[in-house]
Amino acid sequence: MLPMLLDTSGLLCLLHKDEPQHAETNRLYAQARKCLTHSYVLAELVPLGQVRGLPREQVLGFLRDLVRVPRVEVVWVSRTLHQQAMDLLEARRDKAYSLCDAVSFILMRERGFSEGLTTDKYFVQEGFIRLLEP
Repeated sequence: MLPMLLDTSGLLCLLHKDEPQHAETNRLYAQARKCLTHSYVLAELVPLGQVRGLPREQVLGFLRDLVRVPRVEVVWVSRTLHQQAMDLLEARRDKAYSLCDAVSFILMRERGFSEGLTTDKYFVQEGFIRLLEP
């Protein structure tokens, strides 16, 4: 399997056993030889997990463990990367992308990633492969 970006929705599916895509997400994640994510995804997962009824400590523990996985690279968003994402949002005013999405798209293009572990339709709109159906 190609390397993939781990998006917030994909990580939620990996973490939360009640998500409909949980089994498929685990299969895809187990097969991935290299994964990429970033600090804005990690930041989004905390409130999303809480909204979905997961205990805060469970989400935080999941994130603590994730950043230690050798095949998962976490990019800590710099001022430059943040500005590039803002520029992308300005260029795509007709889209409802989040700042987190924009960072993902920039990193995927820079690293040559085409697949995202996500349920997010915006990845498809930007020309990437969404590995999970909503």
